[in-house]
Amino acid sequence: MSSPAPAGFDPDFLGVATPMPTLSGTPTVPLAYTHFSTLHRPDRRLAAATAVGIDGATLRSVERSDDWRLDERVPAGEQAGEDVYADNDLDRGHLVRRNDPVWGTPEEAERANTDTFHYTNAAPQAADFNQDHELWAGLEDYLLDNAGDNDRRLVVFTGPVLADDDPPYRGLALPLRFWKVAAFLDGGALATTAYLLDQTPQVGDVTERAEGDPPPLGPFRTFQVPVARVGELTGLDLGPLVAADRLPAPAPGAPAPAEADGRRLSSYADIVLTRAAR
Repeated sequence: MSSPAPAGFDPDFLGVATPMPTLSGTPTVPLAYTHFSTLHRPDRRLAAATAVGIDGATLRSVERSDDWRLDERVPAGEQAGEDVYADNDLDRGHLVRRNDPVWGTPEEAERANTDTFHYTNAAPQAADFNQDHELWAGLEDYLLDNAGDNDRRLVVFTGPVLADDDPPYRGLALPLRFWKVAAFLDGGALATTAYLLDQTPQVGDVTERAEGDPPPLGPFRTFQVPVARVGELTGLDLGPLVAADRLPAPAPGAPAPAEADGRRLSSYADIVLTRAAR
């Protein structure tokens, strides 16, 4: 007997609406998996956005498979598959983190674990991670512990910033920045925070690298940014996530932040989770 079709991300997972981001003017393909969904951009061969609901109360430990595969619902030529990652220092970076959808019944958890290893849920990232990337990788755990209420439930949206000037490599434009928006309930109301990971090359001209070599990716830097900034960078409509932001955009005429990309994070203590004064 075949497994049931995955229901995908539940936009009412928190009990308030957190809809999947949308992208106007660019063809996209919505793909549902177990407890998460992706919004695939065939022209870039990568996801424009992913969404997952995390039930912290029923998370399970499942053995990692590393069995990466193409999604049969999308033509192979419209996915960044093994040809991008073979014989180089690029990692298949999970967009929906492997552990996040692994909850529920044992069968659900196993399916979710397997589903995260679709190439439609991956994007190329530098193989050498520094402390900032460890901060990025642990954000969901930190936010789950501080989610406020609703039995430690969290919704996380993640994706690459698919910029027009991303450097080319093996027929793919490699994204240099990644974003994440977390949504949770606090006092029964929706609250959101947004983050930007930057691996922009720090040295050299990517056009001068040896043919066949990936561009030099710089050290990871993590920033907390206004949710609206993610929409500006990606063109995504983030719906009610913007108004619920705990780090709202500066008021017109207000001084620009010291860091052009937002609030630089060096530890979890730097994250703003309390609504700023208006």
